Amino acid sequence: MRGELPHHLRRSVLFAPLLLGACGTSRRVPPRPSSGGADLSCVPYARDRSGLALRGDAWQWWEAAAGRYRRDRMPRPGSVLVLMRTARLPQGHLAVVSQVVSTREIRVDHANWASGAAKGRVARDQPVADVSPRNDWSLLRVWYPRVNGYGSSAYPAYGFIHGVAA
Repeated sequence: MRGELPHHLRRSVLFAPLLLGACGTSRRVPPRPSSGGADLSCVPYARDRSGLALRGDAWQWWEAAAGRYRRDRMPRPGSVLVLMRTARLPQGHLAVVSQVVSTREIRVDHANWASGAAKGRVARDQPVADVSPRNDWSLLRVWYPRVNGYGSSAYPAYGFIHGVAA
Protein backbone atom coordinates (compact mmCIF):
# COMPACT_ATOMS: atom_id res chain seq x y z
CA MET A 1 0.00 0.00 0.00
CA ARG A 2 1.04 3.52 -0.65
CA GLY A 3 2.28 5.39 2.44
CA GLU A 4 3.13 2.24 4.41
CA LEU A 5 6.66 1.41 5.45
CA PRO A 6 8.18 -1.85 4.21
CA HIS A 7 8.15 -4.62 6.84
CA HIS A 8 11.90 -4.38 7.59
CA LEU A 9 11.64 -0.61 8.19
CA ARG A 10 8.55 -0.96 10.38
CA ARG A 11 10.48 -3.33 12.63
CA SER A 12 13.40 -0.86 12.83
CA VAL A 13 11.06 1.97 13.76
CA LEU A 14 9.47 -0.15 16.48
CA PHE A 15 12.77 -1.30 18.03
CA ALA A 16 14.72 1.97 17.74
CA PRO A 17 13.36 3.42 21.01
CA LEU A 18 14.37 0.25 22.86
CA LEU A 19 17.93 0.53 21.61
CA LEU A 20 18.14 4.23 22.40
CA GLY A 21 16.86 3.71 25.93
CA ALA A 22 19.81 1.52 26.92
CA CYS A 23 21.57 2.05 30.24
CA GLY A 24 24.74 3.72 29.10
CA THR A 25 23.43 6.52 26.95
CA SER A 26 24.37 10.03 27.93
CA ARG A 27 20.86 11.36 27.67
CA ARG A 28 17.88 11.29 29.96
CA VAL A 29 15.33 8.63 29.13
CA PRO A 30 11.93 10.24 28.41
CA PRO A 31 9.37 9.87 31.20
CA ARG A 32 6.89 7.03 30.98
CA PRO A 33 3.30 7.75 31.92
CA SER A 34 3.45 5.27 34.82
CA SER A 35 6.74 6.50 36.25
CA GLY A 36 5.52 9.77 37.69
CA GLY A 37 8.74 11.59 36.75
CA ALA A 38 11.81 11.71 34.58
CA ASP A 39 13.70 8.45 34.26
CA LEU A 40 17.48 8.46 34.06
CA SER A 41 20.12 6.55 32.24
CA CYS A 42 23.23 5.71 34.23
CA VAL A 43 25.42 8.36 32.57
CA PRO A 44 23.69 11.58 33.66
CA TYR A 45 23.05 10.04 37.06
CA ALA A 46 26.75 9.18 37.57
CA ARG A 47 27.82 12.60 36.27
CA ASP A 48 25.45 14.42 38.64
CA ARG A 49 26.41 12.29 41.66
CA SER A 50 30.18 12.22 41.10
CA GLY A 51 30.83 15.66 39.65
CA LEU A 52 33.02 14.11 36.94
CA ALA A 53 32.93 16.26 33.80
CA LEU A 54 32.87 13.37 31.33
CA ARG A 55 30.68 12.76 28.30
CA GLY A 56 29.80 9.85 26.04
CA ASP A 57 28.34 6.42 26.60
CA ALA A 58 29.25 4.61 29.82
CA TRP A 59 31.96 2.44 28.27
CA GLN A 60 33.67 5.55 26.85
CA TRP A 61 34.22 7.12 30.28
CA TRP A 62 37.29 5.00 31.07
CA GLU A 63 39.34 6.39 28.18
CA ALA A 64 37.78 9.86 28.51
CA ALA A 65 39.07 10.02 32.10
CA ALA A 66 42.68 9.20 31.12
CA GLY A 67 44.97 12.09 32.02
CA ARG A 68 42.09 14.01 33.66
CA TYR A 69 41.14 11.88 36.67
CA ARG A 70 42.74 9.09 38.68
CA ARG A 71 41.74 5.62 37.52
CA ASP A 72 42.51 2.32 39.17
CA ARG A 73 40.96 -0.91 40.45
CA MET A 74 40.47 0.23 44.05
CA PRO A 75 36.91 1.22 45.01
CA ARG A 76 36.41 4.29 47.17
CA PRO A 77 33.19 6.01 48.23
CA GLY A 78 32.23 8.52 45.55
CA SER A 79 34.25 6.86 42.78
CA VAL A 80 32.55 5.75 39.57
CA LEU A 81 32.59 2.08 38.62
CA VAL A 82 32.84 1.62 34.84
CA LEU A 83 31.55 -1.64 33.38
CA MET A 84 32.73 -2.60 29.90
CA ARG A 85 30.33 -2.94 27.05
CA THR A 86 29.25 -6.47 26.29
CA ALA A 87 26.47 -8.12 24.32
CA ARG A 88 24.21 -7.65 27.37
CA LEU A 89 25.49 -4.11 28.06
CA PRO A 90 26.04 -2.55 24.62
CA GLN A 91 26.72 0.90 26.11
CA GLY A 92 28.41 -0.35 29.29
CA HIS A 93 27.22 0.85 32.68
CA LEU A 94 28.23 3.34 35.38
CA ALA A 95 27.58 3.20 39.11
CA VAL A 96 28.71 5.43 41.98
CA VAL A 97 30.30 3.68 44.95
CA SER A 98 28.36 4.48 48.11
CA GLN A 99 30.26 2.19 50.49
CA VAL A 100 33.19 -0.23 50.57
CA VAL A 101 31.99 -3.22 52.59
CA SER A 102 35.05 -5.48 52.20
CA THR A 103 37.84 -6.27 49.76
CA ARG A 104 35.29 -8.21 47.69
CA GLU A 105 32.06 -6.26 48.16
CA ILE A 106 30.89 -2.70 47.63
CA ARG A 107 27.56 -0.91 47.57
CA VAL A 108 26.64 1.31 44.65
CA ASP A 109 24.00 3.82 43.66
CA HIS A 110 23.05 3.62 40.00
CA ALA A 111 20.28 4.36 37.55
CA ASN A 112 18.63 2.26 34.89
CA TRP A 113 20.06 -1.11 35.91
CA ALA A 114 16.74 -2.90 36.28
CA SER A 115 14.37 -3.96 33.55
CA GLY A 116 10.62 -3.86 33.13
CA ALA A 117 8.71 -1.39 35.30
CA ALA A 118 11.87 -0.52 37.24
CA LYS A 119 13.85 0.49 34.14
CA GLY A 120 15.19 4.03 34.42
CA ARG A 121 14.84 4.12 38.19
CA VAL A 122 17.59 4.88 40.69
CA ALA A 123 18.70 2.05 42.97
CA ARG A 124 20.66 2.93 46.11
CA ASP A 125 23.15 0.91 48.16
CA GLN A 126 22.97 -2.09 45.85
CA PRO A 127 25.60 -4.80 46.48
CA VAL A 128 28.28 -5.53 43.89
CA ALA A 129 30.66 -8.47 44.38
CA ASP A 130 34.15 -8.87 42.97
CA VAL A 131 34.31 -12.37 41.49
CA SER A 132 37.56 -11.89 39.59
CA PRO A 133 40.19 -14.62 40.05
CA ARG A 134 42.83 -12.04 41.09
CA ASN A 135 40.60 -10.03 43.44
CA ASP A 136 41.13 -6.97 41.23
CA TRP A 137 37.55 -5.86 40.49
CA SER A 138 37.84 -6.84 36.83
CA LEU A 139 34.83 -9.20 36.93
CA LEU A 140 31.68 -8.43 38.93
CA ARG A 141 28.27 -9.69 39.88
CA VAL A 142 25.55 -7.12 40.50
CA TRP A 143 22.55 -7.37 42.83
CA TYR A 144 19.09 -7.62 41.27
CA PRO A 145 16.37 -6.46 43.68
CA ARG A 146 13.69 -8.25 41.66
CA VAL A 147 15.23 -11.64 42.46
CA ASN A 148 16.63 -10.51 45.82
CA GLY A 149 20.07 -11.80 44.92
CA TYR A 150 23.05 -11.50 42.64
CA GLY A 151 22.35 -12.07 39.00
CA SER A 152 23.77 -15.08 37.22
CA SER A 153 25.88 -12.96 34.85
CA ALA A 154 29.38 -11.72 35.60
CA TYR A 155 30.30 -8.38 34.01
CA PRO A 156 33.82 -7.24 33.07
CA ALA A 157 34.85 -3.87 34.50
CA TYR A 158 37.53 -1.36 33.59
CA GLY A 159 37.79 -0.16 37.18
CA PHE A 160 37.04 3.01 39.13
CA ILE A 161 37.35 6.68 38.23
CA HIS A 162 38.03 8.97 41.16
CA GLY A 163 36.98 12.61 41.36
CA VAL A 164 40.53 13.85 41.88
CA ALA A 165 42.74 15.18 39.12
CA ALA A 166 45.32 12.80 37.68
